[in-house]
Amino acid sequence: MADESEWSRLESAVIKSLRHFRDRYLQSSRNDRENPELQETHIGETATGGNILESLPVDMQFYIMSFLSPHDLCRLGSTCQYWHTVVRDPVLWRYFLLRDLPTWSFIDHNSMPDVEKISQPLAELDDDTMHDYMTEYLKSCPGCRRRLKPCRRGYAAVTSFLHSLVINTEPRLAMFGPGLEQLEVSLVRKMMHSPDVIPVAGFPQRQINGIGSGISFMLNNQQRFNILTLYSTTSKERERARVEQNNAPNKMFLQEGEGAAECPTARHRIIPQVQEVCRVVDGFIYVANAETDRSHEREEEFAQIQAMTASDLGSSNRPVLVLSCVSRAGTRRIPCIYMAHELHLNRLARPWLVQDAEAETLNGLLNGIEWILEESGINV
Repeated sequence: MADESEWSRLESAVIKSLRHFRDRYLQSSRNDRENPELQETHIGETATGGNILESLPVDMQFYIMSFLSPHDLCRLGSTCQYWHTVVRDPVLWRYFLLRDLPTWSFIDHNSMPDVEKISQPLAELDDDTMHDYMTEYLKSCPGCRRRLKPCRRGYAAVTSFLHSLVINTEPRLAMFGPGLEQLEVSLVRKMMHSPDVIPVAGFPQRQINGIGSGISFMLNNQQRFNILTLYSTTSKERERARVEQNNAPNKMFLQEGEGAAECPTARHRIIPQVQEVCRVVDGFIYVANAETDRSHEREEEFAQIQAMTASDLGSSNRPVLVLSCVSRAGTRRIPCIYMAHELHLNRLARPWLVQDAEAETLNGLLNGIEWILEESGINV
């Protein structure tokens, strides 16, 4: 995330790039006007006001564009040749990407931008290595994705309908992660006592190799689903670790042999009881601590996600929902895109979504639940 000095350098780079383009464009226009065959084109642009906008100072042009949505920028680009080229300036879209991505509340496996290229210092960029930031922005921006989201294809709807006929039990989701244990506000407790948001639908009477049946909830008063919450250790140890801001020992995993410390992603083996849970669930909810006021062990977290979702424990198509969670509104959080990057989710060979959430209000929770149920084949 850029600091104030970086923003200043980035804005200067955008203005410099726009000024460089305008100088070349105006020189080209002067040359074209001397060509009688091309005069009609420029007369048409003058009639539409193109030259009036072009005459504005470059920093004012940039200031105006900074208030426009991506959709408005694309419409601006259709007004004349000058703006058609200006709104495709990659330095401009790099600025918009770095400015806006901290405000986006979700990102998934289809829309994740290349964070390494976004974070590349400006000094290392030139015309030959410049990334297509406009395409990256339009692919990642939630507003743009809603506009471009295709209608559900007929066969997909039929498949989902047939799938609903053969599923006799409610979908089951395994929920785990440090955000369940480290936050001041308990996400699970809020879910159990918020009937206006997500009412409890029951407590199924079944056991999975000694692990309880979880809690059934109702989504939109029509779709039941079951969540099995997996904690790392006892409630007493979890509370002590939370108060001391330490990480409690995770008893869901067995330490592998020597050399495990040098290879975090290979040192986790799930205990047999949890393995049975992973074999029967339809998807996984990982609750990540997104608060910035404490350190996090993301490599360790990714290793645990990998172990829980290993292909030998079930289908590789089962989705992973990451709730990037803070205790309450106003808490400084890690943007969802950086959370996905820190957790190395692009290395997961399965559908995933990172959704911002708040434990106190449950904001964002229902959006994430809807996504994971749809990815599991449930029509919600």
